[in-house]
Amino acid sequence: MLVGVITGSGTYALEDLQGATPAEADTPYGPVAMTRGHLGEVEVLHVSRHGEGHPRLSNHVNHRANVWALKHAGATCVVGATACGAVDPQVQLGSIVLFDDLHFPGNRLPDGSIATFFDQAGGEGRGHWIYDGPFSTPVRAALVEGAASAGVAAHDGGCYGHVDGPRFNTATEIAALAAVGVTAVSQTAGPETVLAGELEVPYALMGFATDYANGVQSQPTPVEELIRLMGESTARFAAVLVHALPRLVGVEVPPVGVVYRFG
Repeated sequence: MLVGVITGSGTYALEDLQGATPAEADTPYGPVAMTRGHLGEVEVLHVSRHGEGHPRLSNHVNHRANVWALKHAGATCVVGATACGAVDPQVQLGSIVLFDDLHFPGNRLPDGSIATFFDQAGGEGRGHWIYDGPFSTPVRAALVEGAASAGVAAHDGGCYGHVDGPRFNTATEIAALAAVGVTAVSQTAGPETVLAGELEVPYALMGFATDYANGVQSQPTPVEELIRLMGESTARFAAVLVHALPRLVGVEVPPVGVVYRFG
């Protein structure tokens, strides 16, 4: 099996990736730099959203190219990893949230266009992605078990809130998200979730809490603490992946929901 892994701020390479080899993909949406290797017995194709040195802010990430590249490279499923701000005060900094729901009402790419591959009237394969929950149940289960096996503190479930970057949110904006049940926020995984769903690639998302979003605590998380924790996220994500991905071998991982197509 081939598992796609997309990582964000602070994780520009995967720890413990064996035989790491650069791989390039040309897509209808632009080129994608990837790294191919193995985590144990599982073949992995890694994409760094922001790139080494963070040249791409959240508003520069080419989500359609990334998801298209992994799909057409033959990824069985995709795991997204993101540094995030905790909205729920019960989430401990340095822990991982294994999300089971999504708040992304804008449904837009960074350039303001709709987050979809179905952007042409009459386009072949166009349709509606219909689902009960947006994240893959078997992939999420493997991540939950993997985190437990790795001894990484993790929350089984939570609502991921996509927010537009590159600025952070005001306390009022965060309060509104808390009121609808958002657990943690970041600036990239909303489009990934939707685009993977449209291409029928099972996708699951884990977030590493690096700070409390504005207004969640009486005192803001110091920037130095956010940076320190972001530096710790790479090893924790890698530990979960090493223990989780082998659990997917031989497991049926169907697409999430259905794409009701026309034409």
